[in-house]
Amino acid sequence: MQGMPDASIHLSVYSPPFGGLYHYSSDERDLSNCDDYDQFFDHYAYVVRELSRITMPGRMTCVHAMDVPKSNSGTDCYRDFPGDIIRLHQREGWEYAGRHMIWKEPLEVRLRTMQKNLAHASLVADSLDCGIASGDYLLLFRRNGENPIPVKHPVGLLEYSGERKIPSDVLGFRGWTGKQTENRYSHWIWRQYADCMWDDIRFQRVLPFQSCREEDDEKHVHPLQLDVIDRCVVLRSNPGETVFTPFMGVGSEVYSPILLGRRGIGAELKESYFRQAVKNVQAAVDGHRFDRQNGELALDQIPA
Repeated sequence: MQGMPDASIHLSVYSPPFGGLYHYSSDERDLSNCDDYDQFFDHYAYVVRELSRITMPGRMTCVHAMDVPKSNSGTDCYRDFPGDIIRLHQREGWEYAGRHMIWKEPLEVRLRTMQKNLAHASLVADSLDCGIASGDYLLLFRRNGENPIPVKHPVGLLEYSGERKIPSDVLGFRGWTGKQTENRYSHWIWRQYADCMWDDIRFQRVLPFQSCREEDDEKHVHPLQLDVIDRCVVLRSNPGETVFTPFMGVGSEVYSPILLGRRGIGAELKESYFRQAVKNVQAAVDGHRFDRQNGELALDQIPA
């Protein structure tokens, strides 16, 4: 980021390393490779500060986070990681603009993470030890200053990213060019997006990532869902603008903006993730889209 010009991006979307909960590499530059939780935030502050500098005034950054367990000992003790992220951004001059919670199904979380206190055995033995399938949070921050370019939707929203089906009686209003107070299609989508609880994010709608795992990986956290990124990009940027992610992983936050007509820029330290990101982003450049069908990832040509 230090090599990027001031006010050169319009939006950033990313998941930071979760306070050192997982170690992604042994590289000393890796923010997950820290001595303790406080040291993580000392280093993360540099990222937040640089993002402020390279973001256009009045524009936003979207940070994906969750409560971080202190241990996997079977007790329900957590760190308020989202709250600490909010306080850090406020110290660095960002304005907190709200949050969405992303709902997660408890059994699916248990099977993916092997979180001990989500096992049914905990209920049977001592329900005081029962845990919570903590939801994810999408934290929104606005850089101080006046936004010089409004993000406009002259015919409303045109596509919906989520599992919920659009009601058939509003489909005829898609692309409505009359009074937008009558645009029932876009209004339905807006109601879902403006909700504080995003409960129909397709959890498995993510880019391919399994092949980039390495033997020394402690754990690979599930990539950020494309539905979440799509909503951020559509609501917070215009076509042709630049979306940045400082923790690119396998390229999700670059792939999605490209398919939505934006420019995407990403930085990634781990080489195996970067190689997979190149493949995924190339698919977007070539006009292809990944969709999950029957539990597998199929590559479908996007209509012109």
